[in-house]
Amino acid sequence: MAKVISIGEAVDMIKDGMTIMVAGFWGVGTPEKLIDALVAKGTKNLTSISISTALPTKGVGKLVANRQLKKVIVSYIGRNPATSEQYESGDLEVEFVPQGTLAERIRAGGFGLGGILTPTGVGTEIEQGKQRITVDGRDYLLEKPLRADVALIKAHKADKAGNLVYRKAARNTNPLMAAAADITIVQADEILEIGEIDPDEVMTPGIFVDYLVQG
Repeated sequence: MAKVISIGEAVDMIKDGMTIMVAGFWGVGTPEKLIDALVAKGTKNLTSISISTALPTKGVGKLVANRQLKKVIVSYIGRNPATSEQYESGDLEVEFVPQGTLAERIRAGGFGLGGILTPTGVGTEIEQGKQRITVDGRDYLLEKPLRADVALIKAHKADKAGNLVYRKAARNTNPLMAAAADITIVQADEILEIGEIDPDEVMTPGIFVDYLVQG
């Protein structure tokens, strides 16, 4: 059963230097209240894994603007000038990962796989430092799995067993990241009693969820 805690208790689990996964794309599906609390706490030197760095006033972008990140593993930074400025000045390390590859690396981390094979990036600078493997005459890159210390998840509904339902496009990376961290913290619009969510609606089983916050 997931434990219902306050937002303050949730962000207290995130320490300087940790790696966090933050779900969402341009802030859609991102647990904004958890991010706001993390900004207020001022935790530093974090590594963030997310699809994008959103905007300076939204999602992971707020952590970038507040200079709390030392590295981002990300597919897109184009709408956040703070990311570009810190990258160009050497204050922020940016590891670019094609979006499909990023999602699959997170999935591999959640399901205990040793990595994935993808043709994306073969023969480009993405290949640098990676192992090329040939299967049936075609070249692939071995992309290693991604895991985090803490995943921050946004759900529309949760029950007290931790079963989650997402709303429309906000589903995006939430199910993948919920499975790929040592600690999974969920900000949910509604927290319901066990049995109030139809089993056929459940998108992330409660086994992957450690803590719930109302939000």
